[in-house]
Amino acid sequence: MPTESSRVRSMNETRDRILDVALDVLGENPDAGMGDIASAAGVVRRTVYGHFPSRLDLVRTLMERAVTEMTAVLTEVNASGAEADAMWVDFIARLWPVAHRYRVLLALRRGEYGEAIHGLLGPVDELLADLVKRGQDSDVFARHLPAGMLSQVAYGVVFAIADSDLPNGTLGARAATITSLLMLGVPEPRAIALVGDQP
Repeated sequence: MPTESSRVRSMNETRDRILDVALDVLGENPDAGMGDIASAAGVVRRTVYGHFPSRLDLVRTLMERAVTEMTAVLTEVNASGAEADAMWVDFIARLWPVAHRYRVLLALRRGEYGEAIHGLLGPVDELLADLVKRGQDSDVFARHLPAGMLSQVAYGVVFAIADSDLPNGTLGARAATITSLLMLGVPEPRAIALVGDQP
């Protein structure tokens, strides 16, 4: 007979599998339903609903996962003490796999779940605004927009490129990093030099 801890472990594994599959399914079709996710995960709908009572609960959990990963990356980068533009390059290099994995959340953010997703992004938005403000204060980033707004514009470019990047990845992190640095007001030669040989 299974022990309580093995039952909990099995439930957590099923829940994690549903989340991983949901990212793939929603990445292919942001309008996919819970039934589509259940089929792809190899479980019945009741199992999905047992873990996530609604589609919003599932999306919110995906977003919480993404925010946790992005916040950890930003916190590490902010602790480096480098120039703000170099920190931005490091952030995007580390963020790129996360941005690619969670790019569907950008599409969902524009839809019915926008308010819920936007609310969860608060910690990431604050850390980004702090980084951009630091760059503005040291004359590394432009001042034509407030730090909070400028950080969102530059950050949005990264997700836009991740979202529209071709399946063979011809644009990639390099294009996203240089473009976002240009949006922040970094001169093109400096942006290219900062990115270096990044693929």
